[in-house]
Amino acid sequence: MSGPRLTEDELIATCFAPLAGPGGLRLLDDAALITPPADEEIVVTTDALVAGVHFFGDDPPGAIAKKALRVNLSDLAAKGAEPLGFVISLALAPKWEIEWLAAFAGGLGEDAHAYSCPLLGGDTVKTPGPLTLSITALGSVPKGRMAPRTGVQAGDRIYVSGTIGDAAIGLKLRLAEAADAPWRAGLGEQDRAFLLDRFLLPQPRMALRAAMRADARAGMDVSDGLIGDLSKMLKVSGVSATIELARVPLSPAAEAAVRASPDLFEVAVTGGDDYEVLASVDPEAAAAFEVQAQAAGVRVTAIGTARGGAGEPPVFLDFRGEPRQFARGSFSHF
Repeated sequence: MSGPRLTEDELIATCFAPLAGPGGLRLLDDAALITPPADEEIVVTTDALVAGVHFFGDDPPGAIAKKALRVNLSDLAAKGAEPLGFVISLALAPKWEIEWLAAFAGGLGEDAHAYSCPLLGGDTVKTPGPLTLSITALGSVPKGRMAPRTGVQAGDRIYVSGTIGDAAIGLKLRLAEAADAPWRAGLGEQDRAFLLDRFLLPQPRMALRAAMRADARAGMDVSDGLIGDLSKMLKVSGVSATIELARVPLSPAAEAAVRASPDLFEVAVTGGDDYEVLASVDPEAAAAFEVQAQAAGVRVTAIGTARGGAGEPPVFLDFRGEPRQFARGSFSHF
């Protein structure tokens, strides 16, 4: 059942104004006003999500909102940035309902509060479809302490947080093509629920940002696939690397799926939607980085070492120590 149609001003006042932080000026202005912390620099990141591409149209609206915010928070975490707030642009398809929008705003508000990242403003428009939303998040870091993609140096240890491949395998579970896949039948109910949830709700590694500021020379989040994203970071840094695929961390659920169907390993390392953090760390700072990560409750795993070789692709060694090629490195937006 749909409620009464709201004007744009009523929609903002009803659903989004309660989420605004002080810089949002109660969403009564055309712009936000924020004051950067003293001696810090601003980090800005943005991501757009489209129904049917980044999420399913029938996903819970609160989960869609949370994913949209969390993928941006993942970028801030990889840079070691403290959240300051975000703006949202929401293009609503025809026949949207106020109940749907209220649930969307509810999920957005929960995460804005949980991650101390208040709403600063945004825009709402109509579209013939599909539902599209874009969030731009702002954060801050002490001057000179952001972990850029371009900072990898030869000899650095390459780390990744959490586990890789859960969301990509979870997506395959969600798709009809996997309904009769033998590996699906071999997964327990708990494993299936875990993998599906990892696709629906990313877990941005915000607890790792202090360690990134302190010890990481370079950082980026894994959104499009570990193989491709790592290759991008190495390329723009002008170095190469040797990566041991046997060290790539998999969850017990992903391991179970890969055991049942070894082809899923390539899906895991190239599929994307992990929203884990890649970090390049000076070997002399590696122990401190690991201690800080452990204290923050974030698992980090060293998967390889950067080396000289500008323009050379990284070498990925399989479980026998032999070089392995991949048909594609990551998800492509085009």
